[in-house]
Amino acid sequence: MRTPRVLIKIGGAALSDSSALENVTHVVRAYREKGSDVVLVHGGGPAINEELRRKGIEWTFVNGQRVTTPLMMKTIEDTLCGHVNGQIVRHFGVEGLGAIGFSGADHRTLICSPQAPELGLVGKIEEVNTAWIEEILSLPSRLLPVIAPIGVGARGETYNINADRAAAFLAVGLKVDELVFLTDQPGIIDEEGQVIPVVDREGLQNLMEAQIVTGGMLAKTQAIVHALNSGVVSVKVTNARQDVGTQCLAHLIDAANVTQSLEGLRHVAI
Repeated sequence: MRTPRVLIKIGGAALSDSSALENVTHVVRAYREKGSDVVLVHGGGPAINEELRRKGIEWTFVNGQRVTTPLMMKTIEDTLCGHVNGQIVRHFGVEGLGAIGFSGADHRTLICSPQAPELGLVGKIEEVNTAWIEEILSLPSRLLPVIAPIGVGARGETYNINADRAAAFLAVGLKVDELVFLTDQPGIIDEEGQVIPVVDREGLQNLMEAQIVTGGMLAKTQAIVHALNSGVVSVKVTNARQDVGTQCLAHLIDAANVTQSLEGLRHVAI
């Protein structure tokens, strides 16, 4: 019988709060106690911003994605793979959860091409190679894969990937049962600034077309829609700073038909 799988993505902004990793640890333990394998993907925007500022490098965003020059790419890769990934792996080690850190460029896990000329070295994911992750998950030691959103091109060049999109593509490739976004926001917000407790895929599409979701939340919503359209059964979004252990991601969103029972249906939770 196949072991259930969960992919958790924690945003870089959420990681800036000291309580976030404690909450992530709680969530990982809870899913494992339920018998699920867990994979973690992380962002690192604030850490990247800090390092770019320290080096005097300016940057811009287009539709929630950082325009990435070759000079910036080295700083981004060093920060995500060295500082942020290492910090998370060490934290789990202290908590008694063995973890192994790597990026999507390692073992050609996330194979990319340039997404758009105006974005520079922002990667468009062309192929997901899950063999290395599958090998890790099969180990009796139950190591936790901790993955930085860096991709690799045909000639070995590295690409900056939006972490939400990396998480969605990896979730599809790994055929996970659940995709969880832990963010610094309470969820997807409507035009009145209120969290939307229930929405289907058509509703998410309408939010994007009406430009109600913008910036980083636009990229996240696009990633959610991709995951649902590609076979992921359940997607959940919640604030990583809350006590996600007791009422873990409770608001269910039925992406197939909001009038039907959620049981057995493809759904998202926010």
